[in-house]
Amino acid sequence: MVSVATFTSGREQPIWLATHEQPAFSPLTGNTSADVCVIGAGLAGLSTAYRLAREGLSVIVLEDGFVGSGETGRTTAHLSNVIDDRYTEIERIHGKAGARLAAASHSAAIDRIEQTIQEETIACDFRRVDGYLILSSEHRSELLREEQTAAQEAGLQNVELLDRCPLLKDVSQPCLRFRHQAQFHVLQYLSGLANALTKRGGQVFTQTHAIEIRGGRQAYVRTASGLQVEAQSIVVATNTPINDRITMHTKQSAYRTYVVGCRIPKDSVSVALYWDTSDPYHYVRLQSLSETEDVLIIGGEDHKTGQPGDGDRWARLMEWAQTWFPAAQTMEFKWSGQVMESIDGLAFIGRNPGDDDNVYIVTGDSGMGMTHGTIASMLLSDLICGRENPWTDLYDPARMRLSAAGEFTRENANVVGQYTRWIKPGEVESVEEIPLGQGAIMSQGASKLAVFRDSGGTAHVRSAVCPHLRCLVGWNKTEQAWDCPCHGSRFDRYGKVINGPANEDLAKAGLNRKA
Repeated sequence: MVSVATFTSGREQPIWLATHEQPAFSPLTGNTSADVCVIGAGLAGLSTAYRLAREGLSVIVLEDGFVGSGETGRTTAHLSNVIDDRYTEIERIHGKAGARLAAASHSAAIDRIEQTIQEETIACDFRRVDGYLILSSEHRSELLREEQTAAQEAGLQNVELLDRCPLLKDVSQPCLRFRHQAQFHVLQYLSGLANALTKRGGQVFTQTHAIEIRGGRQAYVRTASGLQVEAQSIVVATNTPINDRITMHTKQSAYRTYVVGCRIPKDSVSVALYWDTSDPYHYVRLQSLSETEDVLIIGGEDHKTGQPGDGDRWARLMEWAQTWFPAAQTMEFKWSGQVMESIDGLAFIGRNPGDDDNVYIVTGDSGMGMTHGTIASMLLSDLICGRENPWTDLYDPARMRLSAAGEFTRENANVVGQYTRWIKPGEVESVEEIPLGQGAIMSQGASKLAVFRDSGGTAHVRSAVCPHLRCLVGWNKTEQAWDCPCHGSRFDRYGKVINGPANEDLAKAGLNRKA
């Protein structure tokens, strides 16, 4: 195993890369077979592969980039049973029994991570901390009282309503304190998982792109280089499924979320997890940087992928941070990530709907990727090994809760609206109008072109049509990528696919200079 330092899903690099070298492995070079083939070496994929290897199964992991180089590496690594959509909403949609199962599963996920760290001796800055949900000024305190009641009925007994957060002298708003949350360094944890997996005979192949997934009696995964991995079971852990064209993508939506990291003196902010009740909400934690300094990590300012709106999201985060945390003066790190929001607040984990019984998916993390990914490792290992699991129905990818029908309708109406971009003119009429180092959409007859103009003035031209369901991509200035506003597929500035559900590059296209 060698070390590399790269991410594949964005230009701006998170703190985790600056403070840890990623483990890397070689690409797949020949046909092979295993009991289970896992696609994706993020937290969900590696956690599941590790659990299955502990069961004595042979496991192969295929990763398009490098270990943790996708969305796992762009997390803020909160380990929490405080569900983003809040327990009042989970109870409304899934009922009291469902809320109890959700709370139990997320709590069990944190415990499982802690247990794995202890058993495998993984040094990853794991720490138990309290979490504080702080009332935003636009909300009334009844919101916190209702959430406290719902959380307690879901089984979280250590939930206290406080007049103010005792750790923040500059914030006087009421809050809920949730005991026994946690945080860690996500890339250090993934390195430990990868090492533990390979010690148990598991194999990891990076820079290996899976292009075809076939379930059934002769299940296999075929790669872009024409190689094949035969397997009894296949797990697709690629943030959003690349094997499903329509079904799952009507039940979840892709959002971009933004993060800044500010270098602050050690102990100037108490170590804890912090959230507010805004929509979109802000989320905060600390990460140790040295004996004298911490990094205050602040996230938020979410918007639908490919539909960014106006304004500098990182600047707005800094403005908010300085109100709550005066020590946060200078932006040291900044990055963004992709969150798959399910229509009912919980992930989709289990057998892929409409597919053979031996193809499994994990997606719809809904801002809880660390715990949902760990839940997937427990639930999927039970399903693959033929055991019952109490969470199966709650996370079933085939589910459709009637109480989530309104969100289903709103999100899919938004998708339909994106196709009107086909009848709009291009953003520029000539390549020369595109600033150096930026991209824009151009019209050429009935075609739409995605044109990136590099620092030397050379135009790199691709079709602007997303190969998933033919929506038009848009330019993401912050990450220098092409983003699809319909289902969240993303492509680098040269058109190479970096995030599904699309699983192939933007098509090559020519530019008529007379256009």
